[in-house]
Amino acid sequence: MDSHSLGDHAHHATHDGVPVAAERRTLWVVAITLVMMVGELAVGWWSGSMALTADGWHMGTHAGALGLTAAAYWFARTRANHDAFTFGTGKVYALAGYTSGVLLGLVAVWMAVEGAVRLWRPHPIEFTEAIWVAVLGLLVNVGCALLLGHTHGDHHGHDHGDHHGHDHGDHHGHDHGDHHGHDHGAGPHHQDHNLRAAYLHIVADAVTSVLAIAALLAGRYAGLWFMDPAMGIVGGAVILSWALGLCRQAAQQLLDVATLPGLEAWVRSQLEAIDDVRVADLHVWELGPRQVGCVVSLVTSTPRDVDHYRRVLLASRAIAHLTIELHCCAREHSLPRAAS
Repeated sequence: MDSHSLGDHAHHATHDGVPVAAERRTLWVVAITLVMMVGELAVGWWSGSMALTADGWHMGTHAGALGLTAAAYWFARTRANHDAFTFGTGKVYALAGYTSGVLLGLVAVWMAVEGAVRLWRPHPIEFTEAIWVAVLGLLVNVGCALLLGHTHGDHHGHDHGDHHGHDHGDHHGHDHGDHHGHDHGAGPHHQDHNLRAAYLHIVADAVTSVLAIAALLAGRYAGLWFMDPAMGIVGGAVILSWALGLCRQAAQQLLDVATLPGLEAWVRSQLEAIDDVRVADLHVWELGPRQVGCVVSLVTSTPRDVDHYRRVLLASRAIAHLTIELHCCAREHSLPRAAS
């Protein structure tokens, strides 16, 4: 007789394991970026530099994106155990990333339009002062990238919760788990896409700073005044491309697009290596950073306890929510093995 309580069979919300260090360093980078943004915009307006003004606004969009990153960490951390979030708060990061991408795209369009206007109606530029501020902005970007890059490198995820796998009368096994350690090559890379997006924002801003410096130097020493607004247009195009990529990546996670074919293949191969098991239905999707959901339906003529299949799949530390449905049938009615 099964002595487990009803609570043992229930799913529990996953803890997304948001590292305090990543949240704290992100806040530091937001503060630094905001200060530099104000400086670049002020000097860009005073000097008349479109490239510097564009770089300042670009840095401002990154400050906003980083602010969304920090807010997402806070929201996910404070609501990690809230029952309203069925699969945890991992999608908060994707939502923040998508919003950041939309805002970034709008600013990119403004930069390109303003650059075109400056080409048509040139403004006088104070090159020397603008160059010094642009160099300072580049140094700040490099420092912030190193700060976030260190956090990103140290960010090894752990999935937290209570894993329970139980064999009910209908052979449904549910699992929701406590996996400490590293994925042994079976799951996706344990990347926090929210933190990675923030890091790439800063790197892109550094590239824009380089473009601004190049344009200002060309105008100051070669008389190529048109390089400044032209770089504003180029920078806008680069940022727009990056924003579209960010929105596309975030939307895939928000819409539960299947983006883990390697993990799906691993799950199928591991299960179909057991006796005469065939996978009738399989769904693997991202719940958030380092968090994957898996629902699988098995057909076999020699069923084992559902905990056996559970232990096999949980070798992948990425799987945070696992549901196994087991169907028993005669050998002659079992599904044919999928072609390899």
